[in-house]
Amino acid sequence: MQIGIDRIGMYTPNKYIDLVDLAHARNEDPAKFLIGIGQKEMSVADETQDAVSMGINATLRYFDRIDSAKVGLLLLATESGVDQSKSGSLFINSALGLGPDVRTFEIKEACFGLTAALVTARDYIQAHPDKTAIVIGSDIARYGLKTAGEVTQGAGSISLLVKKDPGILALDPQSSACSADINDFWRPNESKLALVDGKFSTAIYLDFFKTTFTAYQKMTGLKTNDFAALIYHLPFSKMGLKANRIAVAGQDEVTTKRLNNSFTASIQLGQRIGNTYTAALYFSLLSLLENGALAPSARIGLFSYGSGAMGEFLSGKVIIGHQNMLMRGSDEQQLQKRRKLTIAEYEEVFTQALTEPQDDVELTSDAEKGTWYFAGISERQRQYRKK
Repeated sequence: MQIGIDRIGMYTPNKYIDLVDLAHARNEDPAKFLIGIGQKEMSVADETQDAVSMGINATLRYFDRIDSAKVGLLLLATESGVDQSKSGSLFINSALGLGPDVRTFEIKEACFGLTAALVTARDYIQAHPDKTAIVIGSDIARYGLKTAGEVTQGAGSISLLVKKDPGILALDPQSSACSADINDFWRPNESKLALVDGKFSTAIYLDFFKTTFTAYQKMTGLKTNDFAALIYHLPFSKMGLKANRIAVAGQDEVTTKRLNNSFTASIQLGQRIGNTYTAALYFSLLSLLENGALAPSARIGLFSYGSGAMGEFLSGKVIIGHQNMLMRGSDEQQLQKRRKLTIAEYEEVFTQALTEPQDDVELTSDAEKGTWYFAGISERQRQYRKK
């Protein structure tokens, strides 16, 4: 029985900044951001968008095209949680109108969370082949204004429908994993801003890639040239490029060109949206599917990494006709509709979003009609509404 990804929905907030503008405002050479980091734009979440609302909006991109009565599992993977106890996926369950019999909970392990949710969903479908599962990665990456990590911020969500006989990607059964107690990145309870040791985190990321990719090849007998594409968790595209250089080292010209071209296709969305933590690898997948040239049954390798640290290498095969399951035109339209902020506007929006609204102060959204948003807190309970 094949199990895998049948639908992919994306959402990113309706505001962004151009990183050339940010470079000028920070007295930096734009090439440092465009080439040195490999980013072009950065989505900006205002106070009305959080992990929950973005997760709702990403899922709604495909929700009217599925049989919602078959959904038996709903998982939210996030490191931008809105409550220390209640799962953000319960708010999403309510907004989608799913039944009370749907297993609903939240998963956390930094940026690895959505892969953990996907593997959990695969195992669930294996045991319940008549059911489907919705797994969501939704995050706002914040390091602070005028910090070293500012250029690697972003916001967005990816929602995946997992089922048997999928229409987009059939997951292979094997995967290789690696974990270690490492302090390369963390966010204390009292802070909305993450702390990171950038150079150390990059070194661990690359070490985990080499470890898991080597173990996967040994486990399966597959070689680098058996992959049509290798994609990576992308906090910023230059980080993935370093991993891809390791992957293609010593390969023949045809393999190297193929994997370099597929990597270029996989970074298109991330370069415009920025870091999305749990969703970042799967924005890479969506970008590859929408911009790459993949033959039916082409094998894609996926490297997932979450600081702290957890890594996993898994793979899957592209399904014949997968292009018909994608929404490339509307995904591009969503990006085109974003409003470009000046740096002064961005700094105001960013700062405002760091403070929780006062109780019983209702928030209003400037998003387009039909968008779900965080509407404020009433009696210390979060409120979500549809525009």
